[in-house]
Amino acid sequence: MTRRYLFTSESVTEGHPDKICDQISDTILDALLTKDPLSRVAAEVVVNTGLVLITGEITSQAQVNYVDLARQKIAEIGYTDANNGFSANSCSVIVALDEQSPDIAQGVTRAQEQREALSEDQLDRIGAGDQGLMFGFACDETPELMPLPISLAHRISRRLAVVRKSGQLPYLGPDGKTQVSVIYEDDKPVGIDTILISTQHTANVDGLTDNAAIQAKIKTDLMSAVVEPVFSDIAVKPDSQTRFLVNPTGKFVIGGPQGDSGLTGRKIIVDTYGGYSRHGGGAFSGKDPTKVDRSAAYAARYAAKNIVAAGLAEKCEVQLSYAIGVARPVSILVETFGTGKVSEALLLDLVRQHFELRPAGIIQAFNLCDLPAKHNGRFYQNVAAYGHMGRQDLALPWEQVDKAALLKAAALVGVTA
Repeated sequence: MTRRYLFTSESVTEGHPDKICDQISDTILDALLTKDPLSRVAAEVVVNTGLVLITGEITSQAQVNYVDLARQKIAEIGYTDANNGFSANSCSVIVALDEQSPDIAQGVTRAQEQREALSEDQLDRIGAGDQGLMFGFACDETPELMPLPISLAHRISRRLAVVRKSGQLPYLGPDGKTQVSVIYEDDKPVGIDTILISTQHTANVDGLTDNAAIQAKIKTDLMSAVVEPVFSDIAVKPDSQTRFLVNPTGKFVIGGPQGDSGLTGRKIIVDTYGGYSRHGGGAFSGKDPTKVDRSAAYAARYAAKNIVAAGLAEKCEVQLSYAIGVARPVSILVETFGTGKVSEALLLDLVRQHFELRPAGIIQAFNLCDLPAKHNGRFYQNVAAYGHMGRQDLALPWEQVDKAALLKAAALVGVTA
């Protein structure tokens, strides 16, 4: 009997209050790592009407202007009009930062300061910056090997920013949310049930003042300029049965921090797999790579994606767990949900053999502390909106599938051994 169900994922635009905070946090991280790759950063940001609060713990030799960094990012996102209750030039920016606890720092700092290739013994001595568990996931539903619902939700959100900033739909505001419900049959996507877009807009749209006419205009424009281009390389497309909901409250003029407060790390499901895979609970933004919440989640995605790219499973989830001050993972789990072409025991062996999972090793393999400097001072802020995984628009080291051929060959040897 065919099993038919819906699965829904959401995304938010770069102007959503929580995402403003994530981007400011990672802008700070980029600036500090560019000048001092050994910076220890845990930057948290809060926004509300007319207010930005930068707090957390930072230990760095770099000297940066946190206020200027925040204002520059807010302006880049699109908040430049003081009449909207939140503007780059007029908002108050408060900085309240401490240094990283020495009890935490002692487990991760000293050996890494050599800034050269580390030996196996050194990699074993540099422990995780905290305990925790992280998940990485991949599946064959999209070209980027991501679940279809979150992939579509992100694509629509990114497209909203493109048409706003290009002037194609100049009445759109920075704040917005998207949501896509995909129809599955026997765990395969077969249709699009609902597409929901809530997007901030000006009070007047193309001279229209009647709200019903404004919403009708927005809906028509979004279908042609935003939704249709998103499905160009996706086999499953909307049809006559797909519901298309736009601003279902009837109006979305007041948005951003004026409409709601924001906080770093409050969109962890948006940042990863849209709820399709499990999540360990740790946020990414504002954290330097010694925090395994971030670096190990990237490593787990890298392992899972290469397993799927190798054709060894249609879906793969990798869980890692760590203890503070201990280098090697406390546990590793590989789950393929019945789609594996080889045993999960063999896949676990392959992950252990071919993927670096020690915190310092992950940093070294992906060059995580030096990426901002290599990308002209901006790397992490670019993944702080529209997802950290599956980004085909960015050259992310954890999105490479350079181990797929190796895994496929090694699996064949393991099966025949």
